[in-house]
Amino acid sequence: MHLHYLRELSDRFEVSVLCDIAPENAAASAERYGVPKVCTDWRDLVREPIDAILVLTAGSHAPMAIEAARLGLHVLVEKPMAFSTAEAGAMVDAADQADVILMVAYNKRYDPAYLRFQEEAAALRDPRFLRVTTLESPFQPYVAHYPLAPIARPPAADVERLRADVAESITVALGDADEFLRKTYHSVLLDTLVHELNAVRGLLGEPDRLDHVDLREGSMTALLRFGSLPVAIHWIDLPGIARYKMEFALYAPDRRVTLSFPSPFLRSEPTILELVGGEIGGPRSHVSSEITSFESGFKRELIAFHDAVMNGTPPVTSGADALRDIALCQAIIECYRTGRPVDNPTRPA
Repeated sequence: MHLHYLRELSDRFEVSVLCDIAPENAAASAERYGVPKVCTDWRDLVREPIDAILVLTAGSHAPMAIEAARLGLHVLVEKPMAFSTAEAGAMVDAADQADVILMVAYNKRYDPAYLRFQEEAAALRDPRFLRVTTLESPFQPYVAHYPLAPIARPPAADVERLRADVAESITVALGDADEFLRKTYHSVLLDTLVHELNAVRGLLGEPDRLDHVDLREGSMTALLRFGSLPVAIHWIDLPGIARYKMEFALYAPDRRVTLSFPSPFLRSEPTILELVGGEIGGPRSHVSSEITSFESGFKRELIAFHDAVMNGTPPVTSGADALRDIALCQAIIECYRTGRPVDNPTRPA
């Protein structure tokens, strides 16, 4: 979802080196996208004569982002930014000290339909409830039609080392949490729901309270409060249905605004904005469905990163902003473990 957009944006970006711990993977992508150099150790990559790096790996992004910032490189990291607020805070501090851009790749925040949703939400009088529902589905059907290169397995020793690093990072975040909570934190909150959490914050700002969390195998519900506005976030895993759906629905007495995201792996598939209105006391109502753009949020976030580096435009998904998402993920686990609400849940400890 990045290399082909970088190629489309060749007036802004030149990809000069690719790094992958499996050399076959790096070589296959380099050949397909015309990248002249590959390496297998990120420490070699950050010492190349480059201006910025994109950290798109599994595992913690903190070591790469911190070292890149120390060397004066701008950094775009995929979500999740990090595994704990401790890691995320160190990343933000390193970027601030080096005066470089640290941006997190929340593509939905750059979707033109999401920006329209923000406009409609701001215009609502007396909003009463926001519901966010994600119906998770298997991703393989959404990428099977792409000409992807076969994926080589990295060396077993590297895989075990990375797994150990991830386990240690999660322990820093959660302490002595059991395996169910560790898995939920990693696979559900950080890998999936962090998008929804960030998008809600982009719409409403910071929550005042996390009231309740329900966690089960295959589902999660979190109830938050933004001032007087209640927000319910639901995630349900449906592995037998290749019909991904993510929906934001904001309700006011005379207007309903719904934003429906397609699978993020479908290139140029539009996000749909639906507006339902009426008149209080009368029978009339109306519905409109709007396609705002066919432009990809992935492409637009790359343009925003370029603008931040070249023109100093602060990215809306900065490292400091994304740090609060990690804090909220940790607070969700805390709320579930203790059964008690958490005030100011996006405030890093």
